[in-house]
Amino acid sequence: MKPAARLAGLALAAAAWGAAAQSPTHPAPTPPLAEPADAAAGTTLSLSARKVYEQARSQLVQIRTVLKGRASQTSVGSGFFVTPEGHLVTNFHVVSQAALKPERHDLVYVTADGREAPVTILAIDVRHDLALLKAGDAGAPGIGRFDALALRPASRALAQGERIYSLGNPLDVGFAVMEGNYNGLVRRSFYPQIFFGGALSAGMSGGPALDQDGQVIGVNVARRIDGEQVSFLVPAPFVAALLARARDGAPLKTPAYAEVAAQLTAHQAELTERFIAQGWKPDTHARYRVPVPQDGFMRCWGGSEVSRTGGLDLERSDCVMDTHIFAGEFNTGAIGVRHESYDGSKLGALRFAAQHGQSFRNESFTRLRADLQTRPQCHEDFVDRDGLVLRAVVCLRAYKKLPQLYDVAVLVATLDQPSSGVQGRFDAQGVSFANAQRLARHYLDAYQWVKKK
Repeated sequence: MKPAARLAGLALAAAAWGAAAQSPTHPAPTPPLAEPADAAAGTTLSLSARKVYEQARSQLVQIRTVLKGRASQTSVGSGFFVTPEGHLVTNFHVVSQAALKPERHDLVYVTADGREAPVTILAIDVRHDLALLKAGDAGAPGIGRFDALALRPASRALAQGERIYSLGNPLDVGFAVMEGNYNGLVRRSFYPQIFFGGALSAGMSGGPALDQDGQVIGVNVARRIDGEQVSFLVPAPFVAALLARARDGAPLKTPAYAEVAAQLTAHQAELTERFIAQGWKPDTHARYRVPVPQDGFMRCWGGSEVSRTGGLDLERSDCVMDTHIFAGEFNTGAIGVRHESYDGSKLGALRFAAQHGQSFRNESFTRLRADLQTRPQCHEDFVDRDGLVLRAVVCLRAYKKLPQLYDVAVLVATLDQPSSGVQGRFDAQGVSFANAQRLARHYLDAYQWVKKK
């Protein structure tokens, strides 16, 4: 089975930096040559890249989350000015600690020439991983004027292969510019993202990606950790929408859990409607209609294993979303569907029943952490789908800090064959109770007999 996409956000946490830091008394061995994804200021830049960087240097900042009343930083990312009044843009995951636990954390920005000043959060866009900040105390008079980057107009479409220059502070080693290319929008992404053919590293989250004219086309957000030069940007129109909505708003002073929950609620409503509307693929099994989703915003991988010892043969399908929503301490807002078809004709009915049942019992419904989610509440029953009897277990877990949102898991096994059958699993993260019921019903209803022609 192919692995699910592995995405990494680009904020640099204190724990990660500490793990890589050299001990003052026990020097680390000489490191290997840096891979392209970790190259920074030492990379030879084109004249265009130098020009873009020099023009944008005064608008580029590092965003630091620091412990309140102390100088210690807990995470770092990047950001940039978008208005002369001091509005800055970064990723939500860069400032999430300060947004959710403002009693413990402050935010500061640091310019390329080393100047440091406080910054406040005006608004967050969890679905697109953006945050709008304001230099200084957003309510205080006398804030000076700032150099600001202009957003590229949405009417100016990007061309395939167009050069892109991504700016930020990779690994907290210094400000840098990374050259790459525009490769269109990411396929199967639930929300539009730009496929940036270039190297991004931790610490570059929230930095701007510019065209050759120095206009912002996107915001650094993530990279694939199982590939090279495969990175992702939030398109600039989402920045424009956030700025238009919140540039005159009051700063966030209290924990933003309610706002995060409201945005996740909007996300799960759209996700549920789109998932149900897309329907299922046909001809997924010789005997049954087995629910396998369409490829609109999910990616499906298949595989098979033939027993070499006369045991259980199986085929599997695993469908996942590449898109997840970062909720502050965990990812949520995604759907997964998988099934395995078992052939135990070499085993006989009794041995097949034992192994088939053990496979069903091996499925787990673990929660994230005790302080984040409740214990799973499960209900098991037998479902008759026009003579096709299914063993079904439905489990729910509630989010403690995000009211009215749940994870739902549905486990299914067919029971009509003595030595063969199908087991399936459906998972949806961060959905309402009503939509958890709708999705579970939609999944169970998809199991049917194949009608003979």
